[in-house]
Parts: sequence; structure tokens; C-alpha cells
Amino acid sequence: MPKITFIAGDGTKKEVDAPNGLSVLEIAHKNDIDLEGACEGSLACSTCHVIVDKEWFDKLGEASEEEEDMLDLAFGLTHTSRLGCQIKMTDELDGLSVTLPAATRNMLVD
Repeated sequence: MPKITFIAGDGTKKEVDAPNGLSVLEIAHKNDIDLEGACEGSLACSTCHVIVDKEWFDKLGEASEEEEDMLDLAFGLTHTSRLGCQIKMTDELDGLSVTLPAATRNMLVD
């Protein structure tokens, strides 16, 4: 089974099983990783923003225009930022490493 490593803001790493077809957001939630996902993966927020390790970034598909629009709202945006709800695990992504940003902006909360 593919694996993914989540790196917290303090540098703590947690490697977990990453079943094919699940999103990075879904995998985080199944493993008690603190990745918010306020819109529950409906591409309506940026709270599942992750920073993809540079060696993995080019192996991901292109971000859609909708994802790019949401990323513009993300805290701590980088050149390798993506939304965790939009990255679906495959065998080719076995070993993927993502860092959780230090904070998020939840535009869905009043």
C-alpha cells in the first residue's frame, strides 16, 4: 500500500498508509492529522492547503483553475502549494511528503 508522510509545523513527521483513490485530506482525517478541510473537500476553501515536497510536486497533475483560485486565499502560499482535497493517491505517489502550513485562513467562519 502507498505511504504518505505528513510534516507538522514543528517538524514532526508521521508516515501513514495512503490507500489509492483517497485524497490527502481524507487520509489526514483517517489518521488524526490536523488538516482542517472546512468545506469537506468541495473545493470551496483553502483550509486543506499543504506544501508538497519539491521532489514530488512535478509528479502531481496540474491544478485546476478552481484550485488555483482557492490557493490564492491560502496562508503561507508557496510554489509547491496544493489543496489536499485535490491530490488523489496512486501507486506512483507512494512516499509522497507534504508539510502542513503553520496556519490556515478559514473564510467559511463568520
